[in-house]
Amino acid sequence: MTRAGAGMAADIDEQPAGYARLLSAANAAEIARVAAVIAERRPRHVVFTARGTSDHAALYGAYLTEIRLGLPAGLASPSAVTLFGARPDLSDALVVGVSQSGGSPDLAEVLRAARATGALTLAVTNAPGSPLAEVAELSIDIAAGHERAVAATKTYTAELLALLMLVEGIRAGDGVLPAAEREALDALPELAARTLTDGTPAQLAPRYRFARQLVTTGRGYAYPTAREAALKLMETSYLPALAFSGADLLHGPLAMTDPEVPVLALVGSGPGGRSMGEVLPRLGERRADVVVVGSADVPGATRLAVPEVDERYAPLLDILPLQRLALALALTRGEDPDAPRGLKKVTATM
Repeated sequence: MTRAGAGMAADIDEQPAGYARLLSAANAAEIARVAAVIAERRPRHVVFTARGTSDHAALYGAYLTEIRLGLPAGLASPSAVTLFGARPDLSDALVVGVSQSGGSPDLAEVLRAARATGALTLAVTNAPGSPLAEVAELSIDIAAGHERAVAATKTYTAELLALLMLVEGIRAGDGVLPAAEREALDALPELAARTLTDGTPAQLAPRYRFARQLVTTGRGYAYPTAREAALKLMETSYLPALAFSGADLLHGPLAMTDPEVPVLALVGSGPGGRSMGEVLPRLGERRADVVVVGSADVPGATRLAVPEVDERYAPLLDILPLQRLALALALTRGEDPDAPRGLKKVTATM
């Protein structure tokens, strides 16, 4: 009999190899080809559509799009199309569907409707033969391989890396990553492997075995990571977890933090991380139990260590110890994170 959590543990451990695979010559060339087509079409704005974990990858893509490409970006509401029959004019847009399975009918319908109004459509998925990929004009295979656990881990980070390579390829104009960019990305597999050797997440799990709720927070590129970490904890440990941007946390939700409410704070070395300097002292005033994910110690907080990298790349490393924490906490609480109750790998919504 397979031990509880074995599938999720294996999926997590495969992520460095997944980064290397996506960065291989063949996969990088295919992403570059798609990026070149998009650069030539010159969309005026970008709309992402996704669900669940992929929604957080799409949010990361939106940050990249606005910061690196200078294009307005947002996340579509699939129900506007599927339930209310809306057909927004997306003739100047790039519409990107992000989905591990590519099997949710509502996402395919959004791309179908967008394409009918003249949008350039792209599917980013782990299933190149899926309905989402078939309805899109362009597609990217994230090449993550079969994911054993219901809770997504390696497909999430593969989506992040694929979107990063895509956006930087579009920014280059011809789809080809600049040499300095490529060199930085090539370091990610080894950095990810190093991050996964840290045993701190497993050591922290007993501390939160009886937690009743938890808060995650970060700003900029780290905010999607905060949201994904909260989802993983809810999926695997059934622990109510609320995700806030660092700025939004100060606008009211800070009042719920106290010594009984753990806070997972993402504190990078770029503008987003530095802005968390306004948040951490306020959490200290509330005597909150703070765990920081970052490359530097923060007084009064426990740290989940990650290597220091450009803030754009940090989401590919920051989520790793948080995945490990979700896995360890679920096991500590007597749950099986491979098969959370009531969940299936593919969720079909309309």
